[in-house]
Amino acid sequence: MDYVINGFKLIIGLIAFMIVIRSLGKKHLAEMTPYDMIYLLMFGGILEETLYNPKISIWQFLFSLGVWVASIYVIEKLVTKSNKVRVLLKGEPDHLIADGEINLKLMKKNQMEMEQLRTMLRQQGIFSLREVKDLFLEPGGDISINQFAKYKPVTCMDLHLNEEEVWPSVLLIDEGEIQQEVLHAIGKTEEWLRNELAKERWPNPHDIIYCEWSKTDGFFIK
Repeated sequence: MDYVINGFKLIIGLIAFMIVIRSLGKKHLAEMTPYDMIYLLMFGGILEETLYNPKISIWQFLFSLGVWVASIYVIEKLVTKSNKVRVLLKGEPDHLIADGEINLKLMKKNQMEMEQLRTMLRQQGIFSLREVKDLFLEPGGDISINQFAKYKPVTCMDLHLNEEEVWPSVLLIDEGEIQQEVLHAIGKTEEWLRNELAKERWPNPHDIIYCEWSKTDGFFIK
């Protein structure tokens, strides 16, 4: 019986976590702040204590999860309404380098060493501080960089070239299976796909492991 109850608790916890993630939006999947880490740790603590304490019933567990979800929802609403609350709970970017000058006070405040900064720059493909005009340390710990103009890559606009826009590719066949939903999304039919594959000397789609297509480059088949 204990196994069944623990199974229910795990399922309920998973559903509650998915509801919170969906409610907060996709930005939270890519941008974790110190506050986000706190509520994730709280969730782990609630789930762990509930699973290994048979005295805690499912209803008590549901009550704890309800308070947890409601608290997160209220705080997120307050954050969107008040800039002061947002800064207090989630922090704000620190301008570590401004116009090429390093702010040592902010470096010490964030307990960041120079070699740590250089490591983060190398991960962004920058191997010298001389290239950096502005650098922001984001609340989630990532860095945003603005290079000096002379170190930035040359663009088509700089060369006054009129380049055509590149269209993204779509996966049409995955391990021999035609992706009907993808075909429908791009306004194509299976008949069109088979005719085009025949032109590429692939009469049987089931022989294809991978097939992508884009308006820009056409087919790429393996």
